Amino acid sequence: MAIEIKAPAFPESVADGTVATWHKQVGEAVKRDELIVDIETDKVVMEVLAEADGVITEIVAEEGATVLSGELLGKLDTEAAASAPAASAAPAATAEAAAPAPAAGEPQLSPAARKIAEENALDPAAIKGTGKDGRVTKEDAVAAVANKPAAAPKAPTPAAQAPLFAEGDRVEKRVPMTRLRTRVAERLVEAQSSMAMLTTFNEVNMKPIMDLRNKYKDLFEKTHNGVRLGFMSFFVKAAVEALKRQPGVNASIDGGDIVYHGYQDIGVAVSSERGLVVPVLRNAEFMSLAEVEGTIRELGLKARDGKLTLEEMTGGTFTISNGGVFGSLLSTPIVNPPQTAILGMHKIQDRPMAVDGEVVILPMMYLALSYDHRLIDGKEAVTFLVTMKDLLEDPARLLLDI
Repeated sequence: MAIEIKAPAFPESVADGTVATWHKQVGEAVKRDELIVDIETDKVVMEVLAEADGVITEIVAEEGATVLSGELLGKLDTEAAASAPAASAAPAATAEAAAPAPAAGEPQLSPAARKIAEENALDPAAIKGTGKDGRVTKEDAVAAVANKPAAAPKAPTPAAQAPLFAEGDRVEKRVPMTRLRTRVAERLVEAQSSMAMLTTFNEVNMKPIMDLRNKYKDLFEKTHNGVRLGFMSFFVKAAVEALKRQPGVNASIDGGDIVYHGYQDIGVAVSSERGLVVPVLRNAEFMSLAEVEGTIRELGLKARDGKLTLEEMTGGTFTISNGGVFGSLLSTPIVNPPQTAILGMHKIQDRPMAVDGEVVILPMMYLALSYDHRLIDGKEAVTFLVTMKDLLEDPARLLLDI
């Protein structure tokens, strides 16, 4: 029986999507709930899973095609599943082209196994097949990659040594922007054209937090089941307290109204291969340092793998962006609408500072607050940054609520 593979139902705010990657090709066998294809929208990447065991018999929407919600992507033959793993070599022209018949004496590889072997420079003859008649399956190839000696010298390929473009060549490479990056670009331009954006700066002495972290990081990790103590959790908790004291920085503009939020949903800007995404820490005011660190790590891994959901990226009231992880010393971050402010963290740099009339070398960080001047006055913005500075330079204030 043939089953239609269709695009998932998109959220109301998403009109269409683009076929990003087919993880299975015509002639390949799939298991129920196995990933078949990724659909990229301007906000999230949605996964299409197999409804049943079977073999891919047709791909209707190729990679790069634009599809609507529920549109046909391809077809899956469930009856062919009974004859698997031989079904992996279905008599389709495209499958035969992808996996040519082996010569006499050569091992038989499924299309997926052959692809893995080629990508990892494995000798097909060295892979032990566990399939029917000694056929090498995808699982066999994956196991061979896992057991590949790490210390074995690997001759560098010419492509790895050569630059992207040969010297002297006037060559250009044109690739389409991803939908996510296109949408991010539109929102950044929209923010700059629709807001009275301004940035104010301050600096913070990171030594107290660094000393606290160095003293307790091992005990913290042991107590909280492997969660590591970083700097971001201190900034999130300090931002929550500063937002409580300056509610205008936590507000948003909706038409002619100002919406003040009685909660702190902190967005954390994360750079991924597909573009900039901002997952949100819901009700950060109720989270402990360990919960903040653990949630940020979880969301960061999802962003890397393109598995963030739309719900995890919407509804933030304030954003923190850490350009310091890339070495940025100073920047002016752009506000993420409909929010009215964003905090920029930067690189920790040792600098000579005057302390009680003496020059002392201290680890300093510049903080930047970009804000919408239509709602937030300069006094409010500066007071917010000073509050952040005071809380970070004396973390005991966070515990004592002073």
